[in-house]
Amino acid sequence: MSGRTVLAAGALTAAVCGGLALGTPPVPPAEFADAFVVTELRLPRLVLALIAGACLGAAGLVLQEALRNPLAVPELLGVSSGAALAVAGPLVLAVSVPLAVQPFLAIGGAAAGGALTLLAAGAARGPSAVLLCGAAVAAGLQSALLVLMVLADQLDLQLIHRYLLGSLSARTWDDVTELTPWLVAAVPALVLCAPVLSVLRLGDDDARALGVRVNRARTAALAVAVVLIAPVVAVCGPVAWVGFLAPHLARRLAPGKDAVGWLPWSAVWGALIVAWADLPARLALAPVETPVGAWTALLGVPAGVLLLKRPPAADRSKAPPTGPRAPGVPAGRQGPDGIPRSRRGGAE
Repeated sequence: MSGRTVLAAGALTAAVCGGLALGTPPVPPAEFADAFVVTELRLPRLVLALIAGACLGAAGLVLQEALRNPLAVPELLGVSSGAALAVAGPLVLAVSVPLAVQPFLAIGGAAAGGALTLLAAGAARGPSAVLLCGAAVAAGLQSALLVLMVLADQLDLQLIHRYLLGSLSARTWDDVTELTPWLVAAVPALVLCAPVLSVLRLGDDDARALGVRVNRARTAALAVAVVLIAPVVAVCGPVAWVGFLAPHLARRLAPGKDAVGWLPWSAVWGALIVAWADLPARLALAPVETPVGAWTALLGVPAGVLLLKRPPAADRSKAPPTGPRAPGVPAGRQGPDGIPRSRRGGAE
């Protein structure tokens, strides 16, 4: 058993025990099966946190690998903002929407946000342009959300504000049941998507040489991410930065793998991040609950910055060797082995 497996198992055990035992009232592990507060309140909340985190972690890796950008996250591509706008809109406008329809609204909003990003980046070159256009689209959608918040009354404003920060408060088994079909539909799509992500990582030209239709593959990857993100946003709100931190943890703890190997670990770390963040969300200011998305952002952004400061060891080992520079030869005219390029006989 590898070290990361032991670490993940220990973190999961601690999160489960803490999530079920701690709170008001505290429940000892021997009484878990008989305590109503555990079986009907804390357990569905914990299961929902694990499912939501796994979906967001996997979606983050899909986006980052498809766009070849470690900063590609749902919050910066218009996907989360579009889903949140579609769910919050009917609430402010006093439109009655059945609970079962909300995931479809979220998927429509997320797909619209992603489509706007792709249309805005259609004339640009390179996957990095998609990220820049996505940030602009996300800012526009968030502005529309602010307009809705101005129109809302005081009660709706409190609900929308808590929802937009991402919250697991008052979630039940019905919410878990609502997410399960989407998870079942997304898993086969992820299995088919992972090998293509490994090819896209090589670059657009190499991927085309291997027979991959790059634009279609990138659009399909975005569609898979939408199916993962939108139902979570419909139930929990946009839980921030899980899709950023979980893929970086997966790469750091398994540097020798590719997208196929990173994908399950990104889901695992995403689930653990949300489950652990829900503990301070419930307990830090008890009996008042704070949104779990505030804690994932508060803890995830600094941790992600630290992970980005140094690449994994496997990436550093791929750097070309640099030999000693020959006397009198400028650094720009020296080959990787230290031999001046003019001595190689090739054209500059």
